[in-house]
Formats: sequence, C-alpha cells, structure tokens
Amino acid sequence: MSLHRFWRTGSAVLLLSLIIGTLPACAAPRRRVYVRVAPPPPVVETRIIAPGLRYVWLPGYHTWSGSAYVWVPGRWDLPPRARARWVPGHWSRDRRGWYFVEGHWR
Repeated sequence: MSLHRFWRTGSAVLLLSLIIGTLPACAAPRRRVYVRVAPPPPVVETRIIAPGLRYVWLPGYHTWSGSAYVWVPGRWDLPPRARARWVPGHWSRDRRGWYFVEGHWR
C-alpha cells in the first residue's frame, strides 16, 4: 500500500469516526443524572485564535464523573447552519439536586 493511499484511508476513517462520535443520540432521551454537590465556578479560559471566520467559541463546562466534577475545556466549532446560535450547557437545580442541561445549537 502506498503512503498516499494509507494517509487518505486513515483520514477517511478518522473523519467518519469524528462524525459518528458527534451525532446526538436521537433514539432515546438521556436519563437525568442528579448530583448532591453544587458545581464549582466555571474556569476562566484563555481562547486560542479561531481557526476560521465562521467558527464559534463553545465555552467549557464542568461535568460529573460519578465521583467528582471534571472540567471539559472550551473549543471552536462550526455552526451546523447559517445563523445558528450556541446555547451553552449549564447546571440547574431542583428538589432532587443538581443536573446538567446540555449545550445545543438553536
């Protein structure tokens, strides 16, 4: 196998895995996970330069690992369509505890 064909095939596999990994699970709604401990304040992030003009900054957030909060850093992403707006994820509280509301494009 030539080196060019290897890289082309490897790139296609990587792209396909990225696409599949970012698709939302539409068939079944996610079960809400409650946490008794309030999330820590957001980390102040330093944004790197945007990779292009259309990219939008998606801020980082704390996620629950099952035993502690873990920071997921922000990233640049392309909107899925023209005039799409990012609604950041956030932690909300009700009588059962804290739960995370996923960020999404609107």
